[in-house]
Order: sequence, then C-alpha cells, then structure tokens
Amino acid sequence: MSTEYLESVRKQFEYYKMLGDKTFSQLKEEDLFWQYNEDSNSISIIVKHLWGNMLSRWTDFLTSDGEKKWRKRDEEFESDIKNKEELIEKWDEGWKCLFNVINTLSDSDLSKIIYIRNQGHTVVEAINRQLAHYAYHVGQIVYCGKMIQGDKWQSLSIPKGKSKDYNKEKFSKEKSNEHFTDEFLNNNKREN
Repeated sequence: MSTEYLESVRKQFEYYKMLGDKTFSQLKEEDLFWQYNEDSNSISIIVKHLWGNMLSRWTDFLTSDGEKKWRKRDEEFESDIKNKEELIEKWDEGWKCLFNVINTLSDSDLSKIIYIRNQGHTVVEAINRQLAHYAYHVGQIVYCGKMIQGDKWQSLSIPKGKSKDYNKEKFSKEKSNEHFTDEFLNNNKREN
C-alpha cells in the first residue's frame, strides 16, 4: 500500500505542475503579472510563493525543519520576478526540488516524523499537507488564467457543456484500474 501511495502522490504532483504549465502556455508575459486588485496576488507572486515554499519544505526533507531559517516568506509576496523566463525557472526549480525527494522516498520513510515550524508530522502527513497547499495555489493560477483569457481559454479538464460526451466515452470502455491522472499526463506527454 505504501508504494502505491508514493506513486499516487507523485502523479498528483505531476498533474498539478502540468496544470500550471498549460496555464502559462496560454498566457502572454504581461498576463503573468496581472492582479485583480492591489490586495490580490498575480500569477507571478503565487509562483514565487510556491517556489519559496517548495525549496524550504523539500530541502533536507527528512533531516531539517521544513521552515528553513533562510526562507523569507514575506518577500515571496513582493512582485519582483522580471519576466516569463524567470517565472518558469523558479516554477521548475521548486518542482525539481520536490520530485528529487518524492522519487527517493521509500515505504520505510512514510512513518518517520519530520517537523514544520517545530510541529511534528509523519512523512505522509507532511506530503498530504503540501499536496493540498499546492493544489490550492495551482487552482488560483488556473483561475487567474481563465479570467485573463476569457473566451480564448482552452479547458484543462472537461470543457464546459461536454460532461455528457466525456462520460459517454468513458463508460464505453471496459473497467480498468488506473490513476485518475494517467489520461491527462499521458496526453500531455504526447503533446510535448
């Protein structure tokens, strides 16, 4: 069961990274810095926050507190990313740090206790915490992308009004045991 858990969370993290990637690909550089109002975060600010969080949480994951002394969380919410290239570099660097850890964890690691701000978590709890946090922010990135693109937005899941067609196609196939992200991730690999 533990190996299945690690494979499942790896695929879910890959899925959320893909959603961000596909959002970025639909946007012009200036769109990444758009803010609904002064108090809201732009996509670039959300990416910078995710980058800071990922580097802090996943660096020395099993051996040091997930809130690193060198992290400057408040600065993550300052808009100083200069361009799309820098944004993508930070995005990819954060995810690389995460996947370097996820891909090396074993079943025996899952019950170990790690700390985030001195609060103990099993490795499973810490992974679940980060999965939920990243899904939350990737959802914000996608939502901002949809607002910016309007009717030019290319759906990243089942397009509006197409649920019936999608379900018909799904139920026309034999039952199978696969991860819910397999279809999306495999389609993404074929597109790239």
